[in-house]
Amino acid sequence: MHAWVILDNHFHAIVAGPSLADTIRDWKRFTAGALLKQLREERREWLLNQLAYYCAAHKTASAHQVWQEGVHPQAIVSDEIMLQKLEDVHNNPVKRGMAASPEHWRYSSAHEWLAGAVPVLKSDPWR
Repeated sequence: MHAWVILDNHFHAIVAGPSLADTIRDWKRFTAGALLKQLREERREWLLNQLAYYCAAHKTASAHQVWQEGVHPQAIVSDEIMLQKLEDVHNNPVKRGMAASPEHWRYSSAHEWLAGAVPVLKSDPWR
């Protein structure tokens, strides 16, 4: 994962892998399992009920829906496109009025990319 931002109702990331769709699918599966485990341990029944309520009817392997279905990978084929995507990802909280500047949003790799600060989640270098 090269860059990321977590917002109140969605998540953006720049990731790489040998098969991007498989990488994203596996990441979603892993994070959903970890989140559900934590919610059960913390007895957050209200949130588990919400995730169960919004579970797609055709989902038979799980009683909960953490991530929206679908994957929309886009190839990043140059440094110019990478810089554009980095800016888009990191400016998301600013565009939504949640932060004055990208590095002010705690749940983002902007800390690392723009301010050189210690990130919540360390990103992989680009190139």
